[in-house]
Amino acid sequence: MFETGWHIAAWACGGVTVALLLTMSYAFWQSPEKGFEMTTHRLEQLPSVMSDRYFVWAALVAFMIWYGDLAVLAAFFVVGAFFVVGAFMGLADSYIYARRGLPHWNHTFSGLLSIAAFGIVMTALAKTGAA
Repeated sequence: MFETGWHIAAWACGGVTVALLLTMSYAFWQSPEKGFEMTTHRLEQLPSVMSDRYFVWAALVAFMIWYGDLAVLAAFFVVGAFFVVGAFMGLADSYIYARRGLPHWNHTFSGLLSIAAFGIVMTALAKTGAA
């Protein structure tokens, strides 16, 4: 499973992502107020936030239809696409909040970390011949 340092880095990115998402999910499950506080989302901005979610999923499906090579798509979607989605959502949310003068740095940081994780995963796939 862990053939190279790149594999370890890619799996670590996935592990951190799972831990963060579960932590945020639990906070919202415990109390919506606690979840909003932890994520710095604001109820009045949720329509804009949901818009970026739907857009990025539609873009991924459109790419899958357009590209057509199932072997490459499987590697990309299973391993890398989630980080692309995370980057888009984090940076889109950051833009939504920043343009209103609201706190946004945790969203910006999340988006940038997702971009870095995507780069690590794609490098691991390229270096191991999996992509």
